[in-house]
Amino acid sequence: MKLRILAAATVLSAIAPIAPARAENIQHTQQLLATRQCPNCDLSNAGLVLANLTGANLKGADLRMANLSRANLTGADLSGANLTGTSLFGVNLTGANLSGANLSGADLRNAYLSNANLTDTNLANVQLLGVRGMPTNIGTAEDFYRLGVLEAQAGNYRNAIDYYNQALNQKSDLAAVYFARSMSRADLGDFAGATQDAGRANQLFAAQGNAQGQELSKQLVEAIVVRQQPTEPRTGRGDLMSLLGSIGSVLVKLILP
Repeated sequence: MKLRILAAATVLSAIAPIAPARAENIQHTQQLLATRQCPNCDLSNAGLVLANLTGANLKGADLRMANLSRANLTGADLSGANLTGTSLFGVNLTGANLSGANLSGADLRNAYLSNANLTDTNLANVQLLGVRGMPTNIGTAEDFYRLGVLEAQAGNYRNAIDYYNQALNQKSDLAAVYFARSMSRADLGDFAGATQDAGRANQLFAAQGNAQGQELSKQLVEAIVVRQQPTEPRTGRGDLMSLLGSIGSVLVKLILP
């Protein structure tokens, strides 16, 4: 499954006519909260923040634009549900069945997805920053690499490394992933691991004939050395932060042949 990761906010709402908000179906919302049984229900625009919906039957439910932020949906059946544009920020979907569900444009930031079933799930333009337990079978190595870059840019270096590891588990010869993981390791103070990754990236870039990647890798090794000497003056190519700033726009592109 190819993920399309939401990288920027849409401007459509600024130029499109404003449509009247659709009211939620209170009867169906109350049924869900009382019984946790609401297959094929109309729950669009429903307010379900922090709701305890453990094991709920929401098969085929319409949850478009609903607010399920920080709700507990552990073990819930959401197969075939429509979650387009739904707020799932911080939601617990551990062990949930999302097979065939449509999550296009949903906000899954900081969600928990361990052991969730995402077979044939539409994840186009989903916000995935900070997700825990991302299944390894829902994206390509390049997808996980790009997710790692987004996490690193947000300062979530451990999450970034987790994604880089998933990418390398699928393709062990991706030079850009070693390069990116080296930077995250350096930011966490793992200079030995960072140096090793930078060296591996340099080797792979050389084998690919990628001169730009080779040069950046050499600069990264130098920057890591300087990073370990905080009392020494940092200048030019020896400063990791300067290096990070200079390559921010090209990092993702390094994955391409």
